[in-house]
Formats: sequence, C-alpha cells, structure tokens
Amino acid sequence: MTRQRRHFSPEQKVALLREHLVDKIPISEVCEKNGIAVNLFYLWQKTFFENGQAAFTVNDKRRKTDTDAKDKQIADLQARLTRKHEVLSELMEEHVQLKKALGEL
Repeated sequence: MTRQRRHFSPEQKVALLREHLVDKIPISEVCEKNGIAVNLFYLWQKTFFENGQAAFTVNDKRRKTDTDAKDKQIADLQARLTRKHEVLSELMEEHVQLKKALGEL
C-alpha cells in the first residue's frame, strides 16, 4: 500500500519550526504529532536558517528605494550647480568683454 505524499505550505513549515524553537516542544513530539520524519524537520530547519535573511529583505528594498531617491536628488542638484557655474562663467566673460570694449580694462 502506497502512502500519498503530503505537501506542507511555507506557513505550515514555519509554524512547525516555531513549535520547536519558540514553544520548546521537542522535535520528536512535533514530528510524531504531524506525521513527518525527523530528518525532514531538520532539512526544513536548515533551509529556514540559510534563507532567513529573506524575511528582512522588505526593509532592504525600502532602504534601497530611499537610497535611490537620494542619489537621484544629489545628481539633480549637482547638475543644477554645474549649470549655475556655466551661466556665471558666461556672464563674467560677457562682463569682461564689455569692459574691454568700453576701455575700462
């Protein structure tokens, strides 16, 4: 007689891991109660800890968005400053040429 495979959702897996890690229920009890092999539980635990940083990527995305917005603002301000310097240079050049034309220099 073949047993049908059961599939656990990520939420169910985390709930089972939480039972052991937070509620301090022994792994053997968690596995027996839910009909899973102990080595499968350890595999889930290993995967959970290896990919745990994914739980915090939401903050990283928000931080990246903030950083991108600040970088864009800095680039915009630098472009405006460069344009200001160009305009000032042109005005000073015209001023000097006018002074020369009027014989003041």
